[in-house]
Parts: sequence; C-alpha cells; structure tokens
Amino acid sequence: MSDNQTKRPPQVIKFHGPSVVLKGRGATNNMQGRYEMDQREDFDDGWGAAEDELSEAPLVRTIVTEEQAKSILSRNVSPDLPFSVSLNPYRGCEHGCIYCFARPTHSYLGLSPGLDFESRIFAKVNAPQILVRELARPSYVPSSIAIGVATDAYQPCERELGLTRRILQVLHDCEHPLAMITKSSLIERDIDLLAAMAAKKQAVAAVTITTLDPAIARTLEPRAAAPARRLRTIRALADAGIPVSVSIAPIIPFINEPDLERIIEAAADAGAVRANYIVLRLPWEVNPLFQQWLEAHFPDRAKRVMNHIREMRGGADYDSDFGTRMRGEGIWADFLRQRYEKAVARFGLVQRGSFSTLDASQFKRPQPPSVQKPKLQMDLF
Repeated sequence: MSDNQTKRPPQVIKFHGPSVVLKGRGATNNMQGRYEMDQREDFDDGWGAAEDELSEAPLVRTIVTEEQAKSILSRNVSPDLPFSVSLNPYRGCEHGCIYCFARPTHSYLGLSPGLDFESRIFAKVNAPQILVRELARPSYVPSSIAIGVATDAYQPCERELGLTRRILQVLHDCEHPLAMITKSSLIERDIDLLAAMAAKKQAVAAVTITTLDPAIARTLEPRAAAPARRLRTIRALADAGIPVSVSIAPIIPFINEPDLERIIEAAADAGAVRANYIVLRLPWEVNPLFQQWLEAHFPDRAKRVMNHIREMRGGADYDSDFGTRMRGEGIWADFLRQRYEKAVARFGLVQRGSFSTLDASQFKRPQPPSVQKPKLQMDLF
C-alpha cells in the first residue's frame, strides 16, 4: 500500500481560507482537495473585516451520512505492514487528528481533507451484511483482519450506530481472527466479544498513545480519549486477557518525541505486551494541514520541527518509499530507533505486532445471505 508519491523537495506552503483555531477540531481551515478543478486563494481587497467577525470562530457541526458499501475488505501488499487485510466501518474521523494519513481520501469525495474530514463522516451501514457475504465466498481464505487502521472504528458516532460491534459479532461467530486499533475507550464496551476471541487466540488489540501531555493531546487529536484514559483502557483490555499493544504513532520531533520512553514505560505498567512506533508521515494534503497546525500551536519551534522531519525524509517533506516511510532514514531516524529498542527492552515489551500468533484454523464459513434456507410454512402461523 503506497501513497503513490515520489520524493519531493520541501514545499512552499500557501494556506487557503482563514486559519482559525477551533475548539474540538484539529484542522484550522477547510483547504481544497487536490481534485477540485477550481482553485481559490484568499487575498486582501483592502476592505478588511469586521472586528466581531474576526473574534468569533465558526461552529463546525458533525454530520454523519449513511452509505451503502459495495465491498468492505481492503487488501494491501505493503512490506511495511504486519497485515494484508483491513476493514474500516467509517470514512472520515471525528477524532480530528491533524496528522491522520487518511485525510486525503476525502478528496475523492469532493470534500476537504481539512475540517470536512473530521465533521463529514460516512457510515457504511451495511458493513456487517457485506462482511458476511465476503466471508461466505467459497474462494475466501481467512487471514487476520485489521479493524480501524485508516479511520477509528470507535469514533463518537459508533456509540449510536454500533457498526463495529456488529462486525465483531460476525467475526466472533465465524471464529475469524482480528486485530483492533483505536484511540477510544469505547472499545471497552466490546470486551466480552474480544476476550472470548482472545481466549482462542483470535483477537489482539492496540491502543495508540502519542503523548502523555493532555494539553498537546487536546490540539493534536482533539476528540480522542485523553492519554490517561487510554492507559486505563490498556489496563482493562489486559485484565480481560486480551493481548494489547501500544502504538506510538506518529512521532513528531520536539512535539511528542520527548515522551517516547515515558509512553512505553506507562503502557508496560498498564499491561501492554508489545510496542510499535511510526514517524510522522505527510502525504498529499496532510502536509499543508499539519504545517498550518504547527504554526498555529507551536510557532516557536515550527521551523525546527520541519527541518528534522526533512532530515528523516532525505531533504523532502515526505517520502512514500516502502521500507523507509514508516521509520524514516538518516541519523535522527537511527537515534529514534535506538531509543525505542532500548526502552522496549528495558520495560520488557516485544517489538511490533502479533498477527503471526492469531489462529485462523477454526474459521467457520457463514451461510451466504442469498441462499439461506427458507422458513417452514408452519413458521407463518
């Protein structure tokens, strides 16, 4: 799974639209997607703006749209990933993480990767039924499914819609292996299903913790669970017998990078058995969105942050090459790797994922919905 980007020189970032720090939102504006035909650029016409217009930030409400998916399983052949099949019940994510590599996918919908991505959510309401259909195919070969890789399967609207819960129920009933990754404590709602599967070596979970500083977390990933709450979630999963990893992703120089060892220690104390990290990736529109966020929240270190990101990317803002896109390259990337490896060893964790330990041998193929046995005539009375 490649971002289809070649290594590019540092970009001169032009910010389109007014930049306003919005409470509860990650992006500071609604920049245009790369597929829009008409490009717009703000300019000062000399008239200025009313003082009250500048002082009041606009209210951005979340809109959840139901959609009918045609397929639900995505496959990749990336050597960087420990899984080959993934499933995402939602498009867009209300957590609003400014660094999210999935933001550019909203451009395919004619929407902005900025505020639209975190406020215009699309729920694949037929996902459980489509999953049953795909698992029922005679040609289907069971392979561990990673859930919530692109957008969080436990974002706020999941509380009402329950799509992830129904997907887990399908996989539980079929005894199909899975791995969950989330920043939400809502995963605790489904511990009953996950624990039963984990007892059969059919489920693992990962909780992403980018920082232990709640102030940074509020701007970096504004609607995700607080860092302390995520540590309690790790404890709850571990106590239920579910193998749980901590994902430190992404690592941003001079923002959350100083927390690396402390996160690993805190996660180990909470019961995590594995750890993984990824350095910041800036594909497509994520690059200007992140740099705008950086200037808004950390103007004192913005230049230094970007210089070190480029140092890990061969002088470019981003490099999508397999093998280096997750870890970076150069002296600074090597320094991070050494710190990570020493911390993992010191606190007794295992590096990276655990997909190889999941058992697909007990898979029970479901009956295709289209060929379910008809009810007896007596059932009508």
